[in-house]
Amino acid sequence: MPDKHLSSQFDEALNSLSAKLLQMGGIVEAQITASLKAFSELNIDACNQVIERETEVNALEVSIDSACVELIALRQPTARDLRLVMAISKAITNLERAGDEAEKIAKRSKRIIEESANYKINSAEIKVSGQMALDLLRQSLDCFARLDSVNAAKVVEDDRQIDEEFRGFVRKLITYMAEDPKVISTALDLLFIAKAIERIGDHAKNIAEFVIYVVKGADVRHISHAELVREANS
Repeated sequence: MPDKHLSSQFDEALNSLSAKLLQMGGIVEAQITASLKAFSELNIDACNQVIERETEVNALEVSIDSACVELIALRQPTARDLRLVMAISKAITNLERAGDEAEKIAKRSKRIIEESANYKINSAEIKVSGQMALDLLRQSLDCFARLDSVNAAKVVEDDRQIDEEFRGFVRKLITYMAEDPKVISTALDLLFIAKAIERIGDHAKNIAEFVIYVVKGADVRHISHAELVREANS
């Protein structure tokens, strides 16, 4: 009976960690959504709200990471349970950094509003890639919640589309700057926003890779995509 009781407590602690990860993920998703909306609408109040809320994400990361360390010290999990705790610890770091990128989008949008709100650069790619990155993060968190390695591999693949959007937008910005030096300052702000979105996609991809690590016990961060898919589906 005591062993069963301890096992039940451990399962509850693991479930609590997973729930906190998803709670943090929801907040970061909201931050990204708000930052993209602030950029799209050039709304300075919305920018400020995103910036102010960043401390909430930081506090959650510290709290969850501390809970992970405590669980490892007290329960000494092994095998898949240990991989899950380690993956949660790494995933929250990626979520915190994705939150940082949302803050960067808000800060750069604020600069554009304050200094060059009437900019003439077509930034449609930013809106498209921003939605793609947000969707990718949602999918990676869903994969984590269900420990779905097959769809996690798809998230890794889909991140490539965001990278392509980013490279295409960079080429367009270079053309704009070459044709009209007066737009250089705004173009650089847009470049930072596009890069932040590209990084959000990278963090979503990292979280998906941690799902495969938990389920399959294989570190897939530095292998070819073909090998990753084989591992995820094995």
